[in-house]
Amino acid sequence: MSKTIEITVPSIGGAERVLVVELLVARGDQVANDQSLVVLESDKASMEVPSPTAGEVSELRVTVGDEVGEGSVIMLLATGTDDTAASSADAPIESGAAPARASRPGLPAPSPPPRSHTAARPAPPISPAEIPYASPAVRRLARELVVDLGGITGSGRNARILASDVEAAARTAAGGRQQAGSVLPPMPVIDFAQFGDIEEERLTRINRLTGESVHRSWLHVPHVTQFDQADITELEAFRKGRKAQAEARGVKLTLVSFLLAAAAAALREFPRFNSSLSADGSAVILKQYINIGIAVDTPKGLLVPVVKAVDQKRLYELASDLADLSSRARQGKLTPADFQGGTFTISSLGGIGGTAFTPIVNAPEVAILGVSRSRMQPIWDGTEFVPRLMLPLSLSYDHRVVDGAAAARFTTRLAELLADIRDLLL
Repeated sequence: MSKTIEITVPSIGGAERVLVVELLVARGDQVANDQSLVVLESDKASMEVPSPTAGEVSELRVTVGDEVGEGSVIMLLATGTDDTAASSADAPIESGAAPARASRPGLPAPSPPPRSHTAARPAPPISPAEIPYASPAVRRLARELVVDLGGITGSGRNARILASDVEAAARTAAGGRQQAGSVLPPMPVIDFAQFGDIEEERLTRINRLTGESVHRSWLHVPHVTQFDQADITELEAFRKGRKAQAEARGVKLTLVSFLLAAAAAALREFPRFNSSLSADGSAVILKQYINIGIAVDTPKGLLVPVVKAVDQKRLYELASDLADLSSRARQGKLTPADFQGGTFTISSLGGIGGTAFTPIVNAPEVAILGVSRSRMQPIWDGTEFVPRLMLPLSLSYDHRVVDGAAAARFTTRLAELLADIRDLLL
C-alpha cells in the first residue's frame, strides 16, 4: 500500500533561515533513494537535500526564492509501501509537521516549533505580515544598527529587505546628520556608459554576503596590521622530504597544514588572540578551544570553513581535514556547521603571489593571519649573507582587545615555531 511522507529541511547548523535556490525535481517525478531533491543556500554555503527513499513526488511545498527553516516541509513523496516510514525516520532528513508557508509570495515560513522526544505541538499561528522578509545577514546588520525591520518596506524582489534598506533607515533615524563612525555618506550614482561601452556582471549571493560581512567588520573593528617574516627553510625541506609518506597516507602535506599547527601553538601561549569581545564591549571572552577558519577561493566567491580542534590534531590529520574542507568548498558541498565556531582565521595567498597585505578581521574573532608567497632572500647570519626561504606574515587584529606589543610578540613566536619544526612536533 502506498504511503506519503513529508520531506523536511534537515539540520542547518543553527542558521536562522535558508534560501531555496534550485528545485531538482517536479511533481510526478520518480526519484531514487538518496537522489538530490532541492538545493538550499545559507549565508555562505549550499546544501542538497537527498530523498530518504524511492518514490514519486506528489506535491511541492516550496518554490525557488522561498526562505525556509529547519523542519519546514519541502515536498510530499509517495512511496511504495508503509515500510518507508521506518526508513525515513532513520535517514538524515527528519519528517514531521511544519508550519504552513506564508501566503504572500516570497515571505518565509514561520519557524518550526522546538524539537523534543515527545510529540511535537503545532506552533501558534503567526501572521505573515508580522514576519520581516530579510536574510539572516540583513537581520544581524539591523540589530547592530538598532533598526526595527518591522518599520521598513523592502526594495528587493517581493518586498525583500536589503542591507541598503537597513542602512537608509539608519541614516533617516539619525536625522540625516553625519555622525562620525556610525552613518556613512552615500556613494554618488554615476552613469559609466556615458564614457564608453560597459558590461554589468551581477555579484553572486556569496559575493554579496561576504561583502556585507567584511564591510561590517571594517566599520566596527579598529584594525591594525603587524608585519613580520618567518624563516621556513628547514620546514620546507622537511615538508618535501615527507611528501611520499604523506601521499601513502592519502593526504597532501601543504604549508597551510604547518601554519595551522603553528598558529594553534601560538594561540595557546597568547590566549588573547583566541578570544572575542562581549556584545556590550565590557569583557573579553577567552575560548578554551581552538578552531581555525581557512579562507578558500571558490568559483562562487570567498568561503571560510573552519578546521575544528586544531590543537588536538597531528599534522597528517590537519592535512586531511584541510583537503576535505577545501574540496567540499569548491564543490559547493559545505554545510552551515562547517562555518561555525571559528576562533582565528588564516588567509593564504602564497599560491598566487604578493609580498604582504592587510586582511580584514573576521569578527567576532579578534585576529586574522595573512600569508603571502615565500621568497629566497639573503639573510645575514652574523658572518655572511646566506640564502634563506622567508615567508611574509601579516597579522591584523582588533586594537580594542590586542595592543601592538602583544601582536609583535605573537608574530615573533609564530615565526620561531615555523623556523624550527621540532617545536611543532614536540
